[in-house]
Amino acid sequence: MSTAPRLTALDALHRSLGATMTDFAGWDMPLRYASERDEHIAVRTKAGLFDLSHMGEITVTGPAAVDLLNFALVGNIGTVSVGRARYTMICAEDGGILDDLIVYRLAETEYMVVANAGNAQIVLDALTARGEGFDAEVRDDRDAYALLAVQGPESPAILAAVTDADLDGLKYYAGLPGTVAGVPALIARTGYTGEDGFELFVAPGHAEQLWRALTEAGASRGLIPCGLSCRDTLRLEAGMPLYGHELTTGLTPFDAGLGRVVKFEKEGDFVGRKALEAAAGRAETAPPRKLVGLVAEGRRVPRAGFPVVAGGQVIGEVTSGAPSPTLGKPIAMAYVDAAHAAPGTEGVAVDIRGSHEAYEVVALPFYKRQK
Repeated sequence: MSTAPRLTALDALHRSLGATMTDFAGWDMPLRYASERDEHIAVRTKAGLFDLSHMGEITVTGPAAVDLLNFALVGNIGTVSVGRARYTMICAEDGGILDDLIVYRLAETEYMVVANAGNAQIVLDALTARGEGFDAEVRDDRDAYALLAVQGPESPAILAAVTDADLDGLKYYAGLPGTVAGVPALIARTGYTGEDGFELFVAPGHAEQLWRALTEAGASRGLIPCGLSCRDTLRLEAGMPLYGHELTTGLTPFDAGLGRVVKFEKEGDFVGRKALEAAAGRAETAPPRKLVGLVAEGRRVPRAGFPVVAGGQVIGEVTSGAPSPTLGKPIAMAYVDAAHAAPGTEGVAVDIRGSHEAYEVVALPFYKRQK
Protein backbone atom coordinates (compact mmCIF):
# COMPACT_ATOMS: atom_id res chain seq x y z
CA MET A 1 0.00 0.00 0.00
CA SER A 2 1.54 3.32 -1.09
CA THR A 3 1.67 6.20 1.33
CA ALA A 4 1.20 9.73 0.04
CA PRO A 5 4.26 11.93 0.63
CA ARG A 6 4.12 14.44 3.47
CA LEU A 7 3.61 18.10 2.59
CA THR A 8 5.47 21.01 4.15
CA ALA A 9 3.62 24.10 5.36
CA LEU A 10 4.83 25.86 2.19
CA ASP A 11 3.51 23.28 -0.28
CA ALA A 12 0.82 25.49 -1.85
CA LEU A 13 3.27 28.39 -2.11
CA HIS A 14 5.85 26.24 -3.93
CA ARG A 15 3.22 25.14 -6.44
CA SER A 16 2.09 28.73 -6.96
CA LEU A 17 5.71 29.58 -7.83
CA GLY A 18 5.75 26.83 -10.46
CA ALA A 19 8.14 24.55 -8.62
CA THR A 20 8.95 21.11 -9.99
CA MET A 21 8.12 18.85 -7.05
CA THR A 22 9.66 15.49 -6.17
CA ASP A 23 9.24 12.81 -3.52
CA PHE A 24 12.28 13.07 -1.27
CA ALA A 25 12.53 10.84 1.80
CA GLY A 26 8.74 10.64 2.00
CA TRP A 27 8.19 14.37 1.54
CA ASP A 28 6.91 16.27 -1.50
CA MET A 29 9.70 18.82 -1.96
CA PRO A 30 10.63 21.47 -4.54
CA LEU A 31 13.39 20.18 -6.82
CA ARG A 32 13.74 23.44 -8.74
CA TYR A 33 11.66 26.51 -9.57
CA ALA A 34 13.20 27.37 -12.94
CA SER A 35 16.86 26.80 -13.83
CA GLU A 36 18.81 24.84 -11.21
CA ARG A 37 22.01 26.39 -12.61
CA ASP A 38 20.60 29.90 -12.03
CA GLU A 39 19.56 28.89 -8.51
CA HIS A 40 23.04 27.53 -7.80
CA ILE A 41 24.74 30.70 -9.07
CA ALA A 42 22.33 32.90 -7.08
CA VAL A 43 23.46 31.20 -3.85
CA ARG A 44 27.14 31.57 -4.80
CA THR A 45 26.85 35.25 -5.78
CA LYS A 46 23.75 36.68 -4.07
CA ALA A 47 21.26 34.58 -2.08
CA GLY A 48 18.83 31.69 -2.23
CA LEU A 49 15.80 30.80 -0.10
CA PHE A 50 15.17 27.12 0.72
CA ASP A 51 12.37 25.15 2.37
CA LEU A 52 14.08 22.48 4.47
CA SER A 53 11.05 21.48 6.52
CA HIS A 54 11.67 17.81 5.73
CA MET A 55 14.56 17.70 8.22
CA GLY A 56 13.82 15.82 11.45
CA GLU A 57 13.83 17.73 14.74
CA ILE A 58 14.06 15.69 17.94
CA THR A 59 14.13 17.42 21.34
CA VAL A 60 15.98 15.87 24.28
CA THR A 61 15.29 17.42 27.68
CA GLY A 62 15.84 16.67 31.34
CA PRO A 63 18.55 16.53 34.00
CA ALA A 64 20.37 13.68 32.22
CA ALA A 65 19.83 14.90 28.64
CA VAL A 66 23.55 15.45 28.10
CA ASP A 67 24.40 12.02 29.55
CA LEU A 68 21.91 10.36 27.22
CA LEU A 69 23.34 12.17 24.18
CA ASN A 70 26.92 11.37 25.18
CA PHE A 71 25.97 7.69 25.40
CA ALA A 72 23.89 7.67 22.20
CA LEU A 73 26.17 9.74 19.95
CA VAL A 74 29.89 9.62 19.14
CA GLY A 75 30.61 13.28 19.96
CA ASN A 76 31.19 14.99 23.28
CA ILE A 77 27.95 16.90 23.76
CA GLY A 78 28.99 17.95 27.26
CA THR A 79 31.37 20.54 25.79
CA VAL A 80 28.61 22.29 23.77
CA SER A 81 27.69 25.63 25.37
CA VAL A 82 24.15 26.98 25.49
CA GLY A 83 23.51 28.69 22.15
CA ARG A 84 26.06 26.62 20.23
CA ALA A 85 25.74 23.62 17.91
CA ARG A 86 27.86 20.55 17.13
CA TYR A 87 28.17 18.35 14.05
CA THR A 88 28.21 14.71 15.13
CA MET A 89 27.04 11.22 14.22
CA ILE A 90 24.96 8.40 15.63
CA CYS A 91 26.45 4.97 15.01
CA ALA A 92 25.32 1.38 15.34
CA GLU A 93 26.99 -1.01 17.76
CA ASP A 94 29.23 -2.18 14.90
CA GLY A 95 30.38 1.39 14.22
CA GLY A 96 28.34 1.88 11.03
CA ILE A 97 26.93 5.39 10.57
CA LEU A 98 23.17 5.56 11.16
CA ASP A 99 23.08 9.29 10.43
CA ASP A 100 25.04 12.52 10.68
CA LEU A 101 23.42 15.14 12.88
CA ILE A 102 23.55 18.67 14.17
CA VAL A 103 22.89 19.03 17.89
CA TYR A 104 21.86 22.46 19.22
CA ARG A 105 22.01 23.21 22.93
CA LEU A 106 18.97 25.42 23.45
CA ALA A 107 19.08 25.67 27.25
CA GLU A 108 20.86 24.19 30.24
CA THR A 109 19.02 20.85 29.98
CA GLU A 110 17.43 21.13 26.50
CA TYR A 111 18.91 20.00 23.20
CA MET A 112 17.56 19.79 19.66
CA VAL A 113 18.90 17.01 17.44
CA VAL A 114 18.40 17.63 13.71
CA ALA A 115 18.47 14.46 11.63
CA ASN A 116 18.32 13.88 7.89
CA ALA A 117 14.77 13.42 6.61
CA GLY A 118 15.26 9.82 5.49
CA ASN A 119 16.78 8.82 8.84
CA ALA A 120 14.66 10.83 11.26
CA GLN A 121 12.57 7.87 12.42
CA ILE A 122 15.68 5.69 12.78
CA VAL A 123 17.37 8.36 14.89
CA LEU A 124 14.23 8.92 16.98
CA ASP A 125 13.88 5.19 17.65
CA ALA A 126 17.57 4.83 18.51
CA LEU A 127 17.58 7.79 20.90
CA THR A 128 14.40 6.53 22.56
CA ALA A 129 15.85 3.03 23.03
CA ARG A 130 19.22 4.34 24.20
CA GLY A 131 17.49 6.72 26.60
CA GLU A 132 16.11 3.98 28.82
CA GLY A 133 17.45 4.45 32.33
CA PHE A 134 18.35 8.11 31.80
CA ASP A 135 16.41 10.92 33.51
CA ALA A 136 15.59 12.53 30.17
CA GLU A 137 12.77 12.76 27.65
CA VAL A 138 13.12 12.19 23.90
CA ARG A 139 10.39 14.03 21.97
CA ASP A 140 9.50 13.85 18.30
CA ASP A 141 9.19 17.50 17.25
CA ARG A 142 9.09 17.02 13.48
CA ASP A 143 5.57 18.48 13.30
CA ALA A 144 6.46 21.41 15.58
CA TYR A 145 8.82 23.10 13.12
CA ALA A 146 9.05 24.42 9.61
CA LEU A 147 12.63 25.17 8.53
CA LEU A 148 13.64 27.90 6.09
CA ALA A 149 17.22 28.65 5.05
CA VAL A 150 18.70 31.80 3.51
CA GLN A 151 22.08 31.05 1.97
CA GLY A 152 24.59 33.19 0.10
CA PRO A 153 26.78 36.28 0.53
CA GLU A 154 23.77 38.62 0.69
CA SER A 155 22.02 36.56 3.38
CA PRO A 156 23.25 38.58 6.41
CA ALA A 157 21.96 41.84 4.91
CA ILE A 158 18.65 40.26 3.89
CA LEU A 159 18.02 38.76 7.32
CA ALA A 160 19.15 41.95 9.09
CA ALA A 161 16.35 43.79 7.28
CA VAL A 162 13.69 41.70 9.05
CA THR A 163 15.20 41.04 12.49
CA ASP A 164 16.88 42.95 15.29
CA ALA A 165 18.72 39.82 16.46
CA ASP A 166 22.49 40.16 16.85
CA LEU A 167 23.52 38.47 13.61
CA ASP A 168 27.08 39.79 13.83
CA GLY A 169 27.46 38.05 17.18
CA LEU A 170 25.98 34.79 15.89
CA LYS A 171 28.98 32.57 15.21
CA TYR A 172 29.23 29.65 12.79
CA TYR A 173 27.57 26.60 14.38
CA ALA A 174 25.48 28.61 16.81
CA GLY A 175 21.80 29.34 17.33
CA LEU A 176 19.82 31.98 19.20
CA PRO A 177 16.13 32.66 19.78
CA GLY A 178 14.83 35.81 18.13
CA THR A 179 12.02 37.39 16.15
CA VAL A 180 12.19 37.45 12.35
CA ALA A 181 9.54 39.43 10.45
CA GLY A 182 7.38 39.35 13.60
CA VAL A 183 7.70 35.57 13.89
CA PRO A 184 9.38 33.80 16.85
CA ALA A 185 12.30 31.76 15.49
CA LEU A 186 15.41 29.86 16.39
CA ILE A 187 18.04 31.54 14.21
CA ALA A 188 20.95 29.22 13.41
CA ARG A 189 24.09 29.63 11.33
CA THR A 190 25.29 26.24 10.12
CA GLY A 191 24.71 25.95 6.38
CA TYR A 192 25.21 23.20 3.83
CA THR A 193 26.16 25.13 0.71
CA GLY A 194 29.69 26.39 1.31
CA GLU A 195 28.29 29.92 1.73
CA ASP A 196 27.38 32.01 4.74
CA GLY A 197 23.74 31.67 5.66
CA PHE A 198 21.06 31.14 8.26
CA GLU A 199 18.48 28.52 9.16
CA LEU A 200 15.18 29.64 10.69
CA PHE A 201 13.20 27.14 12.76
CA VAL A 202 9.64 28.40 13.15
CA ALA A 203 6.14 27.10 13.85
CA PRO A 204 4.61 25.70 10.62
CA GLY A 205 1.78 28.24 10.84
CA HIS A 206 4.32 31.06 10.53
CA ALA A 207 6.26 29.62 7.59
CA GLU A 208 4.42 31.36 4.77
CA GLN A 209 4.52 34.77 6.47
CA LEU A 210 8.27 34.39 6.96
CA TRP A 211 8.90 33.17 3.40
CA ARG A 212 7.04 36.16 1.94
CA ALA A 213 8.86 38.63 4.22
CA LEU A 214 12.26 37.21 3.29
CA THR A 215 11.34 37.23 -0.40
CA GLU A 216 10.41 40.91 -0.16
CA ALA A 217 13.50 41.81 1.86
CA GLY A 218 15.73 39.97 -0.61
CA ALA A 219 14.16 41.20 -3.86
CA SER A 220 16.65 44.04 -4.33
CA ARG A 221 19.59 41.79 -3.40
CA GLY A 222 19.01 39.02 -5.93
CA LEU A 223 17.36 36.48 -3.61
CA ILE A 224 15.48 33.73 -5.46
CA PRO A 225 13.72 30.54 -4.28
CA CYS A 226 15.92 27.46 -4.58
CA GLY A 227 15.18 23.73 -4.67
CA LEU A 228 16.89 20.55 -3.58
CA SER A 229 18.65 20.07 -6.92
CA CYS A 230 20.93 23.08 -6.53
CA ARG A 231 21.35 22.32 -2.84
CA ASP A 232 22.96 19.05 -3.92
CA THR A 233 25.38 20.67 -6.39
CA LEU A 234 26.24 23.38 -3.84
CA ARG A 235 27.09 20.87 -1.10
CA LEU A 236 29.02 18.74 -3.61
CA GLU A 237 31.21 21.68 -4.62
CA ALA A 238 31.74 22.41 -0.91
CA GLY A 239 32.85 18.78 -0.34
CA MET A 240 30.10 18.14 2.21
CA PRO A 241 28.95 14.53 2.68
CA LEU A 242 25.39 13.39 2.01
CA TYR A 243 23.92 10.46 3.91
CA GLY A 244 23.26 7.53 1.60
CA HIS A 245 26.16 8.61 -0.62
CA GLU A 246 29.36 9.46 1.30
CA LEU A 247 27.96 8.14 4.60
CA THR A 248 26.25 4.75 5.07
CA THR A 249 25.76 2.01 7.66
CA GLY A 250 28.53 0.12 5.84
CA LEU A 251 31.07 2.81 6.74
CA THR A 252 32.41 3.98 10.09
CA PRO A 253 33.33 7.66 10.61
CA PHE A 254 36.97 6.60 10.18
CA ASP A 255 36.23 5.00 6.81
CA ALA A 256 34.58 8.26 5.78
CA GLY A 257 37.60 10.34 6.82
CA LEU A 258 35.56 11.89 9.61
CA GLY A 259 37.11 10.12 12.58
CA ARG A 260 37.62 13.51 14.19
CA VAL A 261 33.93 13.57 15.21
CA VAL A 262 34.45 10.50 17.44
CA LYS A 263 35.50 11.59 20.93
CA PHE A 264 37.01 8.64 22.80
CA GLU A 265 38.19 10.94 25.58
CA LYS A 266 34.68 11.70 26.84
CA GLU A 267 33.60 10.11 30.10
CA GLY A 268 31.65 6.86 30.09
CA ASP A 269 30.77 4.35 27.43
CA PHE A 270 28.95 5.15 24.21
CA VAL A 271 27.24 3.01 21.60
CA GLY A 272 29.77 1.68 19.11
CA ARG A 273 32.87 2.60 21.14
CA LYS A 274 34.61 -0.79 20.88
CA ALA A 275 33.97 -1.14 17.17
CA LEU A 276 35.10 2.43 16.55
CA GLU A 277 38.30 1.94 18.57
CA ALA A 278 39.06 -1.03 16.33
CA ALA A 279 38.22 1.03 13.22
CA ALA A 280 40.54 3.80 14.41
CA GLY A 281 43.33 1.26 14.84
CA ARG A 282 42.77 -0.18 11.36
CA ALA A 283 42.81 3.30 9.86
CA GLU A 284 46.26 3.85 11.38
CA THR A 285 47.80 0.59 10.13
CA ALA A 286 45.88 -0.04 6.91
CA PRO A 287 44.28 3.18 5.68
CA PRO A 288 40.81 2.64 4.21
CA ARG A 289 39.79 4.03 0.86
CA LYS A 290 39.96 7.81 0.96
CA LEU A 291 37.28 10.28 -0.07
CA VAL A 292 38.66 12.47 -2.87
CA GLY A 293 37.47 14.95 -5.43
CA LEU A 294 37.46 14.15 -9.15
CA VAL A 295 37.28 16.77 -11.89
CA ALA A 296 36.41 15.69 -15.43
CA GLU A 297 38.66 16.37 -18.38
CA GLY A 298 35.67 15.78 -20.68
CA ARG A 299 31.95 16.56 -20.48
CA ARG A 300 30.42 13.29 -19.31
CA VAL A 301 28.92 13.37 -15.82
CA PRO A 302 29.66 10.53 -13.36
CA ARG A 303 26.94 9.24 -11.06
CA ALA A 304 26.90 7.47 -7.70
CA GLY A 305 28.00 3.86 -8.01
CA PHE A 306 30.16 4.28 -11.12
CA PRO A 307 33.54 2.50 -10.78
CA VAL A 308 36.78 4.49 -10.55
CA VAL A 309 39.58 2.75 -12.46
CA ALA A 310 43.33 2.97 -12.98
CA GLY A 311 45.56 0.65 -14.97
CA GLY A 312 42.59 -1.49 -15.90
CA GLN A 313 41.74 -2.15 -12.24
CA VAL A 314 38.82 -0.88 -10.17
CA ILE A 315 40.32 1.32 -7.45
CA GLY A 316 37.19 2.94 -6.06
CA GLU A 317 33.63 4.10 -6.52
CA VAL A 318 31.88 7.41 -7.16
CA THR A 319 29.59 8.46 -4.31
CA SER A 320 28.21 11.71 -5.79
CA GLY A 321 28.58 13.36 -9.18
CA ALA A 322 27.11 16.34 -11.03
CA PRO A 323 27.98 19.18 -13.38
CA SER A 324 29.62 21.99 -11.38
CA PRO A 325 28.19 25.40 -12.35
CA THR A 326 31.09 27.12 -10.55
CA LEU A 327 33.90 25.11 -12.18
CA GLY A 328 32.11 24.63 -15.49
CA LYS A 329 33.03 20.93 -15.51
CA PRO A 330 31.58 17.66 -14.19
CA ILE A 331 32.82 16.82 -10.69
CA ALA A 332 32.50 13.87 -8.33
CA MET A 333 33.35 12.66 -4.88
CA ALA A 334 34.64 9.10 -4.71
CA TYR A 335 36.22 6.65 -2.32
CA VAL A 336 39.50 5.43 -3.86
CA ASP A 337 42.40 3.25 -2.73
CA ALA A 338 44.96 5.22 -0.73
CA ALA A 339 47.62 4.64 -3.43
CA HIS A 340 45.56 6.73 -5.87
CA ALA A 341 44.23 9.36 -3.46
CA ALA A 342 46.95 12.03 -3.68
CA PRO A 343 45.93 15.17 -5.59
CA GLY A 344 47.40 15.08 -9.08
CA THR A 345 47.55 11.27 -9.28
CA GLU A 346 47.64 10.40 -12.97
CA GLY A 347 45.87 7.68 -14.92
CA VAL A 348 42.61 7.81 -12.97
CA ALA A 349 39.34 7.45 -14.86
CA VAL A 350 35.65 6.85 -14.22
CA ASP A 351 33.92 3.99 -16.00
CA ILE A 352 30.87 5.71 -17.47
CA ARG A 353 28.82 2.94 -19.08
CA GLY A 354 31.86 1.12 -20.42
CA SER A 355 33.85 4.19 -21.46
CA HIS A 356 36.83 5.15 -19.27
CA GLU A 357 36.65 8.94 -18.94
CA ALA A 358 39.77 10.69 -17.63
CA TYR A 359 39.47 12.52 -14.31
CA GLU A 360 41.89 14.59 -12.25
CA VAL A 361 42.20 13.72 -8.56
CA VAL A 362 41.91 16.88 -6.41
CA ALA A 363 41.70 17.71 -2.73
CA LEU A 364 38.28 18.51 -1.29
CA PRO A 365 36.48 20.86 -1.28
CA PHE A 366 36.20 21.88 -4.92
CA TYR A 367 35.01 25.32 -3.83
CA LYS A 368 35.77 27.46 -0.80
CA ARG A 369 34.21 30.87 -0.37
CA GLN A 370 36.30 33.98 0.11
CA LYS A 371 36.00 35.14 3.73
